[in-house]
Parts: sequence; C-alpha cells; structure tokens
Amino acid sequence: MSCITVLGGGNTAFSIAAKLALEGHEILIWEHPAFAHTIDPIRGSLAIALHHPAGTRLAQVAGVTTDAAEALAWSDLLLCSVPSYAHAPFAEQLVPHLRSGHMLALLPGNLGSLAFADAIAERGVSGVVVCESDTAPYVCRKTAPGEATIWGEVTGLGIGVFPQSQTSEIVPELAGLFPGAVPHAHVLAAGLSAMNPVVHPPGVLLNAGRVEKSRGDFYFYDEGVTPSVVRVIEALDAERLAIGAAFGLELTPVDEAFHVAGFGPAGDLWSVINGSRMLTALRAPGSLDTRWLTEDVPYGLLPWSELARIVSVATPVIDALITLTGALTGHDFRAESRTLDSLGLANATRDSILDALN
Repeated sequence: MSCITVLGGGNTAFSIAAKLALEGHEILIWEHPAFAHTIDPIRGSLAIALHHPAGTRLAQVAGVTTDAAEALAWSDLLLCSVPSYAHAPFAEQLVPHLRSGHMLALLPGNLGSLAFADAIAERGVSGVVVCESDTAPYVCRKTAPGEATIWGEVTGLGIGVFPQSQTSEIVPELAGLFPGAVPHAHVLAAGLSAMNPVVHPPGVLLNAGRVEKSRGDFYFYDEGVTPSVVRVIEALDAERLAIGAAFGLELTPVDEAFHVAGFGPAGDLWSVINGSRMLTALRAPGSLDTRWLTEDVPYGLLPWSELARIVSVATPVIDALITLTGALTGHDFRAESRTLDSLGLANATRDSILDALN
C-alpha cells in the first residue's frame, strides 16, 4: 500500500482514484480551486462507485482538497489526468509546491511533460521527475457526480520519462499501478505516440453534420469510423510516423498501437475497431465543442506540425485538419495553443531537442 495524490476530478482521474483505492492504496484527490465542483459531491462520503467489468464496488478515498500544498505534501507520487488545456493552470498551482523526490505523471501528456519541466526549471527546483503516457490507462467515463465506469484497461500503456535517464526507475513503479506499462525512449516518443489526435479529429470533422444534428446520438467508432474515414486516419498516421522517423524513432502504426493497447484484435485499423467491445460501446461527442477537437488538435496535431517543420517533413493532412478545425471552432490555434515555444523549445533544432530530453 502507498499514498498517492490524484490530480483532477474528471473522467479518468475519478476512475484512477477509485480503482487504486480498491487495490489498497491511500488516495487523496486534488482539484484546481476553479473546478472544485467536480469533487464537491464526494466531500462528505469520500466514496466513488466504480463500475468495472469485474463488477461494481464502492471505493473509499482518504480525502479531497483544493489546497495544492496539502496535496503535494501527501505523497511523492502525483498522478495527473486532465485535459491538456488544463496543464497550464494546474502548473501555476502545483509547481510552487513541487520538491525534490516528487514524481509527476501526466496520464496522458501530449508533450505536457516538457511544459511542466520548463516551468519547474524556471523555479530552480531540482530532483523532480516528470513523465507522461501516450494514452489514458482506461477507457472510462465519469458517469455520475460520484460514479465512474471503466469499460476496459489499456494493456500496453507507453510511458516517456523526463529526464530520460530515469526511465528504468520510473516505469516499473507505474507498471505496479497500471500493469502492462512499457517504456518509450523518452517523452518526445510518448507525445508522438498519442493515438487520440490520430483518430479523433478526422472522425469528428468527417461526422460534423451528424454530431450536430443528432447531438452525438450514435456510436462514434461503430458507426462513424467508416472505411473512408479510416483512410484519412491512416494518411494522417503516415505523416506522424514520418515525423518520428526524422527524429530517429520507429513509432508504432495506429492499427498495431490499438491492438497492443488491448482495444481490439490484430489486423488493419478497421478490423481492430470493429472487433473492439470497448471502442464500439463509446457514443459520439454531444457537440462539436468537444475535447476530441479542442484538445486533440491544438495540443496534439499542432505541436506535431511544428516538429515536422524542424525536420522538413511535409504534413498536408495534419495541416488541413488544423485549418478546418480552426474554421469550424473559430479559433486561431497557431496563436493560442501548445507551441514549441510554450514547451521551452523556441528556436530548437532536431539535435537540440534530442539533447534536451536528458
């Protein structure tokens, strides 16, 4: 048994807190003060009802708080699962209380580990390890204010660690909590291995009319990811693989990554998705104001596009999706999102980025 601080009060954070509590860990949940309403429903009972393929059980957590100092004093192990656009406000609250010996895991990260590491370095704090996963550890939802549902667990959770030299120490620790966790070469490899930006933006944009008309009343993967949508996803994925290759990385193609993660049977992407009980059970987003666009494009595809420019890799599909999503949402993502500058990599070169990972 260990003490663990779970940062966040949303879908995956509640699922992580409940499951690890049921496994015997002492869990404290911290939420940003601006989002205290997410943890208010369990302040009295400190209980989360967890629905899981193994059955439904009531998990007791040790406490909930919006006090960052209290949360970071509780444990050396910090598990953060929030949308990427929450990383900056979370960092403002958390970084002043980080100390040597802390390990902060972003589940997932979308290269947010580099942003946190840059903020930590600016404060002159040493001895903090930051890592990130390439996806969330579960396919899950917060299905009621005090309730979470896990439909399935990721079996090949990829972990990148900053600094990279700490990988052999950190990944086994996380594998004890999330069985099947495996190391990436570094956090850049983890960020480029994220699957949500590969699948969600094409799927939502190519189903935009249906999402708006039905308010998400259809099964996203089962009905929305048709063979033609799969072809766009695979074209995007080819660009992602080319970016990785230019940085010396042999990334896993999307179809194989979905299978390794335990989503479905081996085969092409269409076969993996259609054979997945987890994915085919997921409904489409209820509107176009969804994280599948507002997170996965500006915090996923946009930094990939900027990395591609550094290594002279053409990304016409990625860039088209960024442009179309900007037109659809009315946002200039290149002016307001996760850029290399915000990651502490302004004016970086290929070699300087690889050097910085250590």
